[in-house]
Amino acid sequence: MKTSKTIYHLTFWVLAYLSWVFIFRNGTLVFTHAITIQFCYLLFISANYYFNALYTIPQLLNKKRYVKFGLCFLGGIVITALMRVPVSIAVVTYVFKVKNARFSFPDIFLDSFINIFFWVACILAVHLVIEKIRSQLYIEQIEKEKATNELNFLRAQFNPHFLFNSINSIYGHIDKSNKDAREMLLVFSEMLRYQLYECNVEQIALDSEINYIRNYIAIQKGRIDERIVVSFCADDVNGQINVAPLLFITFIENAFKYVGFNEDKQNLVCIGLQYQNSNLMFSVFNTKDAFVNQIEKSSGLGIANTKRRLEILYPGRHQLQIVNSDTGYEVNLTLFNV
Repeated sequence: MKTSKTIYHLTFWVLAYLSWVFIFRNGTLVFTHAITIQFCYLLFISANYYFNALYTIPQLLNKKRYVKFGLCFLGGIVITALMRVPVSIAVVTYVFKVKNARFSFPDIFLDSFINIFFWVACILAVHLVIEKIRSQLYIEQIEKEKATNELNFLRAQFNPHFLFNSINSIYGHIDKSNKDAREMLLVFSEMLRYQLYECNVEQIALDSEINYIRNYIAIQKGRIDERIVVSFCADDVNGQINVAPLLFITFIENAFKYVGFNEDKQNLVCIGLQYQNSNLMFSVFNTKDAFVNQIEKSSGLGIANTKRRLEILYPGRHQLQIVNSDTGYEVNLTLFNV
């Protein structure tokens, strides 16, 4: 994938370079002079393009920081136009070996600025149009997949009323002295009700999501070895915050699924949520048992689906870091401007 993308970029710049040499060549210049001049322009134009494509567009324009984007866009062109002035003088003096040549700094700068500005603006415009088309096609594909998945889910799901009636029946048959089992079933019933009735929206109150995570942790504590230390901290989360439902649970499920147990060290599952400066930060870490994890490997489907959800729901507004080592697995997710 990276190789094909590199070839695509190289092909584009080669074709652009040849176009500038042959189509826009000044008739007063010899061919070798045109090649040299256009190559210098190629370096400055491509530098501006990648500066904007890799930084200013995703970090500023897509986040609606228009003033800063405009300043960075023009600043990059001004800097490269200034850099071209001594380069142009050096080329004329030492490469073309023009004797007694007269140079006008303002004229060279203005000519450089206009040319670089024009071509960078044109190429970036095409880049934005292509990215918009790709994004639209991707969204349409996701919508089709979503409709298909929802249809399959509706075909396969239990009748909710039947499901809850069954849970109530099981609850009634559990001996009253078995308090832990009865409480665990109530927690499971609450989690199921949350998934079926509250998660059919694009955004949900973070407090509800935190309560769901606490319930999930309570059930998992009854399953795993009691010597595994589990911690969950969300004390810094205050205010009216909304997030996509069930966004963090896949990472938490993986932590409990693959947490190892080793007599020689402390075994941990650490989960945290923080909210600072309109950014929501989620983290989860679990220790690993290398031997167990070699036997039972994850398909990665849940993580892949969560990544796709993040790309759709928080485009350009999230940062996901996953660190997988021999002794632990750590996930750090930041949602910007929540």
